[in-house]
Amino acid sequence: MDSFLPSPDRDAISKTYNGQIDSHLIQKTNARYREILPNLPRRKGWMTEHLVQYQGVWLTPNAALKGLMWVQDHFKPRSTDIFLATFPKTGTTWLKALTFTTVNRTRYGFADHPLLTTVPHGCLPFLEACPNDLDGFPSPRLLSTHIPYTLLPNSMTVNQSCRFVYICRDPKDVLVSKWLFMNKLRPKELAPISLEEAFELFCQGISHYGPYWDHVLGYWKASLESPEKVLFLKYEELKEEPSVVVKRLGEFLGYPFSLEEESKGVVEEIVKLCSFENLSNLEVNKSSVLKLSTQIIVDNRHFFRKGKVGDGKSYLTDEMIKRINEITSEKLLGSGLVFGS
Repeated sequence: MDSFLPSPDRDAISKTYNGQIDSHLIQKTNARYREILPNLPRRKGWMTEHLVQYQGVWLTPNAALKGLMWVQDHFKPRSTDIFLATFPKTGTTWLKALTFTTVNRTRYGFADHPLLTTVPHGCLPFLEACPNDLDGFPSPRLLSTHIPYTLLPNSMTVNQSCRFVYICRDPKDVLVSKWLFMNKLRPKELAPISLEEAFELFCQGISHYGPYWDHVLGYWKASLESPEKVLFLKYEELKEEPSVVVKRLGEFLGYPFSLEEESKGVVEEIVKLCSFENLSNLEVNKSSVLKLSTQIIVDNRHFFRKGKVGDGKSYLTDEMIKRINEITSEKLLGSGLVFGS
């Protein structure tokens, strides 16, 4: 796959493919954005001052909302596209690393692999960050997204044979990881958001791309209806048996591991390269930064906190744990889905 990028920075990509962007389409989407923004429900944000609710989902009013509208209005999927779909802080970084390495295992050697010098987010661009700048990418395009399945255009979910890989995680761990991460990105002029505030907002469904349970259920139901198009993974299962999940991933994506590869330990090498212990200790992930947009620059080290299962319980009170468990049971009732391994 030749769509490896050193950074998913929209400005850089736009400079490469600016000739393919229709100014009329830009004006049309921007006009609609300006028209609807003042009338959208608004609540306190985690990373930004506010979140707005659009089509039932909570988004940052600038990048996320604009990106979603661009995807819905103008993105042209290909039947060979592969999308890594996640709710923020459910294992996005790890899934990107594993998928990129699995798909590109015949292109890059482990000794000089791009992941040794590039954070995983720099290898797979976010769809909503540059939807119309991807036309020049060769197929198959390997992209990532936080957009809920129910908000994706039919051109992606119905009319094309695009494949999606989704990963979910216990909501208690998601809440705590998201709270800690977002506070690191919160502007200095805004007071840090407390765990109690984050907990209440999360339980009400008010967080980036939330409600969380709706996000998960959208992809879960799609995986039941179209298992050949949507692979549904659990973070806890990936932690417990990474080699088993990587082989499932390769099979689903059309890059199955041969018996020779398995006998040579290729799967184990991929797991080792992409492990939390290895990636978090690389110099690029300890001292470099990633430019997600002109406004958002993230220290790569913030993408690697602990990578553990169950750490959320260390921060939450018994009452908080009980409430989230009750909400989860209510939301998942009758779906057949259970969090964890």
